[in-house]
Amino acid sequence: MTEPTGKPSGLSAREQPQKSSITSEQIVRAAALADLEFSEDEAALMLAGVSDNLAKYAQLRSVDLPNSALPAIRFDPQTPAPIPASPRRPVSVRPHKLPPLPDDLEDLAFWPVTHLSTLVRTRQVTSRQLTEMYLARLKRIGPRLECVVTLIEEPALEQARRADEEIAQGIYRGPLHGIPWGAKDLLATKGIKTTWGATPYKDQVIDMNATVVERLEAAGAVLVAKLTMGALAWGDVWFGGKTRSPWNTEEGSSGSSAGSGAATAAGLVGFAIGTETYGSIVSPSTACGVSGLRPTFGRVSRHGAMALCWTLDKIGPMCRSVEDCALVFDAIRGPDGYDPTVIDAPFDWPQRADFSKLRIGFVEDEFAEDRPTKALDEAALEVLRGLGAELVPIKLPDYPIDAAQIILWVEAAAAFDELTRSNRDDLLVRQSEDAWPNRFRVGRMVPAVEYIQANRLRMLAMQAMDDLMADIDVYVSPSLGNANRWLTNATGHPLMVTPTGWRENGLPATILFTGRLYDEATVLAVAMAYQEATEFHLAHPKLEE
Repeated sequence: MTEPTGKPSGLSAREQPQKSSITSEQIVRAAALADLEFSEDEAALMLAGVSDNLAKYAQLRSVDLPNSALPAIRFDPQTPAPIPASPRRPVSVRPHKLPPLPDDLEDLAFWPVTHLSTLVRTRQVTSRQLTEMYLARLKRIGPRLECVVTLIEEPALEQARRADEEIAQGIYRGPLHGIPWGAKDLLATKGIKTTWGATPYKDQVIDMNATVVERLEAAGAVLVAKLTMGALAWGDVWFGGKTRSPWNTEEGSSGSSAGSGAATAAGLVGFAIGTETYGSIVSPSTACGVSGLRPTFGRVSRHGAMALCWTLDKIGPMCRSVEDCALVFDAIRGPDGYDPTVIDAPFDWPQRADFSKLRIGFVEDEFAEDRPTKALDEAALEVLRGLGAELVPIKLPDYPIDAAQIILWVEAAAAFDELTRSNRDDLLVRQSEDAWPNRFRVGRMVPAVEYIQANRLRMLAMQAMDDLMADIDVYVSPSLGNANRWLTNATGHPLMVTPTGWRENGLPATILFTGRLYDEATVLAVAMAYQEATEFHLAHPKLEE
């Protein structure tokens, strides 16, 4: 018997996508089978989504899934238990020639962590001074960008006082010691509201700190604000408004790490933490022109973070430079015993890119497409060639991976099952076909078989990516467009977002560097080499005071 190849095949007549004849009445009746009650209006809003799912099922069925194809879901018989962090080699800041200390402390607002940490370590500037400066900017500029949910003033000043006291005593915790930062408001903070950006949860207080919050506190960083996020991690609209890009306040900052991108770009925090399931670090990093690292799935514990999609959610830093991302990533990575997906993989930094030894790919067909950033994308490739990189044309795996997006909708529907059943989803600001309340309902209509088949297709894509990455170390792709962004979210690969210039509407443009699983060091090194050969990351928006 010949084992099927797993490659896409032709569709049978029965499986060909047909124009949907589904009716609202059928959806209402189908919902009753799951003991759910949808109104006629809600069912009508679901029609397009349910029909789109039918097309995705046809795509899934176009792939010959061999019996040996496992679903991309793992069962772990061990229940999570806290474990101590493993010993690690401290990551230090490379020597930098700093500009002269400005007379006006606020001129430090846009300095990267690499520079700020040197000032704090050498006691040229105190953590309290930095904290007071950023708090003042958060109060003054934050409302204009609609990027702050909760200002954390007194606890931040106390953390800063403690940092200054320790440093004066010769106790230095590392490059984040005394540096003010902002948290996406899905990270739990004990005694401080964690709203998830959504009206039903706007007064929620979770009695714990997320692991990421604990680790940054242990590193001496100073939490100054909980930053906005699109409601339940979609877009830039939250219960208090729409977060704006500081480069063009007529435009949204994109999402869902909306406030993290806007506040970092606007010089309101030293750095921020974002999360990504589909594009929630990549997209706001692009709209706001910051450097964002989406680590390998399973690198950073999500304990204490809002769950949206257990097999896709990732946490990463959003900073003003690639090197800053490396410093923050090192502080938050590694297992904690609570999130069983996290592994203890090495992170060798600082690292320099040796282009004579690296194979750098570029996604040929994506660069050939006509897009608003085409000239900037091609210019970025020329910079890499100028650095000595031999760019190898590559093609992404040839699977209908978009069909696997039903994984996200199903898991999200499960994560917010109670919200849907209680009808409190009506409290969310966005109520449209392409918004969470409707997506949660549509997700409930996906058959369990199709969810498993989507995960088996995902496994084939993961194996194809293994084959691709066996021949290259890193590859480059444009940030506008979903092909690589969704594919690598589904396969769990690390990705670095780096500014490349500006679009006609005044918003920044970026390029994406994708690397091998658990090899953030090489991705960061290549992106840093590009960044040091350009000056796009050094620019900052001219905010009218």
